[in-house]
Amino acid sequence: MPKRVVAGIVTSDKMSKTRRVEIARLVKHPKYKKYIRRRTVCHVHDENNDSGVGDKVEIIESEPLSKLKRWRLVRVLEKSTAVDVVALRAARKNAEAEGLAAAHAGEPEAESTASDA
Repeated sequence: MPKRVVAGIVTSDKMSKTRRVEIARLVKHPKYKKYIRRRTVCHVHDENNDSGVGDKVEIIESEPLSKLKRWRLVRVLEKSTAVDVVALRAARKNAEAEGLAAAHAGEPEAESTASDA
């Protein structure tokens, strides 16, 4: 029997060489005949840490690699375009602090200029 190949979205990349991938699907309710969203969660082996949160990836079934990992990453289909606002704010804050420190290092002391005038 051939190995299954499916596509999903990475929801966690906090572990080294392991990704949590969700595969979304629609299931028809037996009584109400409405479609319900369901998801399957797979733990995937990513040897080079290529993927990140929000990336669309293709995975393939494999032999058990650990207690939870039964899939391997084939390739990243689409990189995420989501912006990490917290990281951007931290970078901007660090850049501003470095700029202020550099500006103050080259200027004479404010107290000495005030006493001269």
